[in-house]
Amino acid sequence: MLVHILLLVLSCRGVGGRKSEPRLDEADLFRGADRYDFAIEVPASGTECFWHFAHQSGNFYLTYMVQWVTGMANDPRLFVTVLSPEGALVASTRDAIGQFNFQTEVTGFYQMCLGNHNNRFGGVRVFLNFGVVYEGFEEAKRELEEGEKVLNTTLARIQESTQKLQTQIFHMWRHYNFARMRKGKDHYLLLSNLSYVSCWSAAQSLAILLSGYLQLLFLKRLFHTDSHRPPC
Repeated sequence: MLVHILLLVLSCRGVGGRKSEPRLDEADLFRGADRYDFAIEVPASGTECFWHFAHQSGNFYLTYMVQWVTGMANDPRLFVTVLSPEGALVASTRDAIGQFNFQTEVTGFYQMCLGNHNNRFGGVRVFLNFGVVYEGFEEAKRELEEGEKVLNTTLARIQESTQKLQTQIFHMWRHYNFARMRKGKDHYLLLSNLSYVSCWSAAQSLAILLSGYLQLLFLKRLFHTDSHRPPC
């Protein structure tokens, strides 16, 4: 009985002292750059939520853009919130276009919610781009200091340049993705204007034809003579 109690106490201490992020030797297994980009439709007076897992000491980013409104919606603004795994509010905004970028302090699932509360009779189409990137500058610097004892200076410089190049390529990819969002928004705006112009042109053409027919009918009634009445 005493042995079981000691084992239980030791196991509880081991669980309580465990870090929330992996060790350095487990970094290749757990760390990674998870990126997602897709489009969704948020219904009228509705809310869409997503959860994304992230370790601490990572760069979490979220970019969104409203590209299309449906139904009787006239307000493209969205109420967007990001909550930490503990339920604390990390970032929030109420706009049609938004960008978030913050350092994750807790390991777990971060919640992102998009609320279409301003439109009760129409939905919106939103393009999303979110993810987490682990740059690991401190670990890379420590590994470089230890690796210089074995490797030459040229190899260390090549490794540092490669890391900088990967970071620059990632930022270029984010700017390209944001430009692609704007291109999609402009495309849907052109379609909306084309539909608006077509509908009003058809309505005006119908009004012109109807007014011409009424004028012709009115003029015809002016020159109409009754055959039963004797002429003057």
